[in-house]
Amino acid sequence: MNKRSLIYLNIAVLLFGLAGLFAKWIDLPSLGITFGRVFFSSLSLGFFMLVTKQSFRIETKRDVKLFICSGAVMAIHWWTIFESIQLSTVAIGCITFSTFPLFVTFIEPALNHEKPKPRNVLLAIIILIGVVITVPEFSFDNNVFKGVLVGMISPIAYTILTMMNKNFVQKYTGTFVCFYEQAIATVFLFPFVLGLGIHPTLKDIGLLIVFGTLTTAFAHTLFISCLKDIPARLAGVCSSMETVYAIIFALILLGEVPTVREIIGAIIILGAVIYAQLREE
Repeated sequence: MNKRSLIYLNIAVLLFGLAGLFAKWIDLPSLGITFGRVFFSSLSLGFFMLVTKQSFRIETKRDVKLFICSGAVMAIHWWTIFESIQLSTVAIGCITFSTFPLFVTFIEPALNHEKPKPRNVLLAIIILIGVVITVPEFSFDNNVFKGVLVGMISPIAYTILTMMNKNFVQKYTGTFVCFYEQAIATVFLFPFVLGLGIHPTLKDIGLLIVFGTLTTAFAHTLFISCLKDIPARLAGVCSSMETVYAIIFALILLGEVPTVREIIGAIIILGAVIYAQLREE
């Protein structure tokens, strides 16, 4: 395994940890934030590709269809995680997303016609326990519970997206993949955002530009590029570290003090991630 790729992967995840804070900083609905993110990200990626004279050509009609699907899946993934954060907290939104390895554990072996390894099943169970602990009350009157339910859609979409990206990076660069997925996500979201009639302020636009370029275009290009050398399962458990980073950033920058349940859940998830990385070594 390429250790440099593992370092870059963790830098990308650190930047992902900042992403959830923008759902609180930007005074727009979650759909508007998602649209702004992919719009400015695809613009910056397209500009970079033009400057570096990279090809925009998709090789086959099949790949065109797959990119359209992956762009729509990306839009759903990001919208649900931001909706979860706005319903509850940054910590809850990111903790629910961290169940991503649970779905990878079962979907990846199924696609390869393999049985999941007992060790990976145990990891998935531990991560799920960590998420369940964070829910104070299983009731639709509780915003945390609603945030968890909406948030659980995000890792399912992200699992599908990661599997598709694993295939794309064998033929295309990370920048190329990110550009098309986010450009297509922009088109996919446009009619929904148009119906909202939102009016972003200059502050909102400025934050969306930073959001779209640094924690999206750069971080996701870095992340996807690492998939060439990193197994999808390991990439998944490393992504769980986003939860820990997000809780720390939310505490420092937003003043969101995590509950005891959230801290215990995060510790359980972190322990599972460390275990998985040690086993990979």
